[in-house]
Amino acid sequence: MSARPDKLRDLVVVVVGASSGFGRGSAIKLAAEGASVVVAARRKHMLDEIVAEIASAGGKAFAVEADVSDPAQVSEIAEAAINQFGRIDVWINNVGVGAIGYFWDIPIEDHSRLVDVNLKGLIYGAHVALRQFIVQGYGTLINTGSIDSEVPLALQNTYAATKAGVLSLSRSLNEELRLAQMDDIKVGTIMPWAVDTPWWDHAANYTGRAPRMAMMDDPEIVVDAIVRSCLNPKEERPVGWKAKASDLSHHLMPDLTERMSANIAKKQSDRGGDRSFHTGAIYEPMLDGLGMDGGIRARMKHEDANE
Repeated sequence: MSARPDKLRDLVVVVVGASSGFGRGSAIKLAAEGASVVVAARRKHMLDEIVAEIASAGGKAFAVEADVSDPAQVSEIAEAAINQFGRIDVWINNVGVGAIGYFWDIPIEDHSRLVDVNLKGLIYGAHVALRQFIVQGYGTLINTGSIDSEVPLALQNTYAATKAGVLSLSRSLNEELRLAQMDDIKVGTIMPWAVDTPWWDHAANYTGRAPRMAMMDDPEIVVDAIVRSCLNPKEERPVGWKAKASDLSHHLMPDLTERMSANIAKKQSDRGGDRSFHTGAIYEPMLDGLGMDGGIRARMKHEDANE
């Protein structure tokens, strides 16, 4: 069996959900550190642009078009990575679509789609990755959760439920790996606070308001946490002081923390500009929202100035 690489420049990393947001930022940063990167998402034209950007800077990247809700397509990501680079050292399950609104206002089909992508899609990736890691004798699985994994959030009901499932799965997998004495296979979960990425505009929205949240973090701090986790994964990694404070508060005062979080979410939602109901990118990818930053903080600043 091969030895686990201990430097970023020696890693082969699969980044799922790489066309924008955390995934895009992580892929570019890892490639800049010398890692060989396989980027996967539904928007192939965006993946090709990322590969071209990485290649122009002297990096190594390969793109695979895939919808994670289809297990066969997830398997194809792994097959492509192994064919291209010979192995997989790190699999980043950066999976997540959202639906914002009162639970009963969101169509049942949208709730189902969130489970298909956020939970089942992540399970498919974890299953493929762990089977490859067992063959190799080592590997790191990084699951992108949320502070919603710990603190259920009003108006993000099924999204929060799927992210709670992500953390629960990660915990179970680490215990099973311990029982099986597979100490060189690690599973870590990234748990950010609300972050200014295209996720907000890509989420289905049934609030009648433009999406927003208090004190949004910059996506760069989450990208940095993902990159650190490639060599130093933690079962739970709340990112930034707001996520850490919320995580601690929920352990100490769960009911109060949930009520305060719900009040903040509703107050912020009510301050957004008018927005028609829409399904966002949960079924089909959108042409906009191509970068790491979502521009939500800039819009919020404009909305607040015009109140």
